[in-house]
Amino acid sequence: MNPWLLWTAVSHTARLSTVLQILLYLPLTLATLSTSAFLLLSLLLSVHSLIHGTLILLWGSSALSVLQVPMHPFLLLVSFNAFAQITHPLLATATRWWGKILTFSGPSFVALEGLSSLLVAQKVGQVGKALADEAESYQLAILLASAAAYVVASWWIVVAYPTAATSPLSSTLLGVALTAFLFLTVIGFRLRRTNIVESAMLSLFLAYNVWLCGFDQTSFTDPASSYAPLLSNILPHLQTLVNFITNTLPKPVLVALVYRLAILQLASRILPTIGADAWEADETGDGWDGRPTSIMTRILLTYRQSIFVMVYSHLLLLDPASQIWWRWANIMFTLFLWSVELTVSPDGDDVSAKWKVE
Repeated sequence: MNPWLLWTAVSHTARLSTVLQILLYLPLTLATLSTSAFLLLSLLLSVHSLIHGTLILLWGSSALSVLQVPMHPFLLLVSFNAFAQITHPLLATATRWWGKILTFSGPSFVALEGLSSLLVAQKVGQVGKALADEAESYQLAILLASAAAYVVASWWIVVAYPTAATSPLSSTLLGVALTAFLFLTVIGFRLRRTNIVESAMLSLFLAYNVWLCGFDQTSFTDPASSYAPLLSNILPHLQTLVNFITNTLPKPVLVALVYRLAILQLASRILPTIGADAWEADETGDGWDGRPTSIMTRILLTYRQSIFVMVYSHLLLLDPASQIWWRWANIMFTLFLWSVELTVSPDGDDVSAKWKVE
């Protein structure tokens, strides 16, 4: 067997194991011990991820993904042992401050998700426009795909409405969001600063957030209140463990986590393309790797495990009501960004013309 293929398989398996361990260990600690133990594990995982990312940045060896696998069970045991007896005051202070940092980071996570969603929607719109300009045969397919996206978004919102608009305030917010979206779409078409593809993508983003606002609360299980004694039976009763995992991992949190990480990943890939022509026209010795957006992308991708841990920890700390209001904040912030972008972008800016869909 090819050694390179074998090592690639081992490396990818190690990365998958890391993701699964983090997905399980954090809600497991929150459910079985306490919020303080959960914050300690989150802090330890974050510090470990920062060290791991720095080593990748300096060393760049794929062996690091394999070497870090045993660290996560070790950190889990450290957290369990630390709170199995009287907790040291310094440890309690550290976890309390880490909890405050995660709480205060909430607006930045929401802002990054909204900005990344808008960035991805604009990139898809740019690609759609390029395909439409390349051949007329693509135009019909793009129009049909955009129409299908509008229909899916409308259906999604209608289905989610009974649970998303359970109060006068939430109903008002939904009405404001839909009105603002339609208004901005018309303005964008009138000013020729957006197209149907970008608008359709943002309609799906709007529908997704409305759906999360009305996520069936019966399917949401608070990890801190779902625990049944398990540790004494974990080895002889594997089925109990499976049931525990199924009931402990909160479904809305996982959906929000997957979307947030995916959209950040896509946005990080798009960042190096912003202003590419203007940069290439400038005679610099650094080339592509010296561009600021390329450097930013490299840093984000290198420390993506740290971002994963922090975003997941923040989502687990939120109760269902807080998650809903953060969703509405995300919708309003993204629409605000879109409105600023539509009204401020100059018509004659070459970089904007290249990046923005005119």
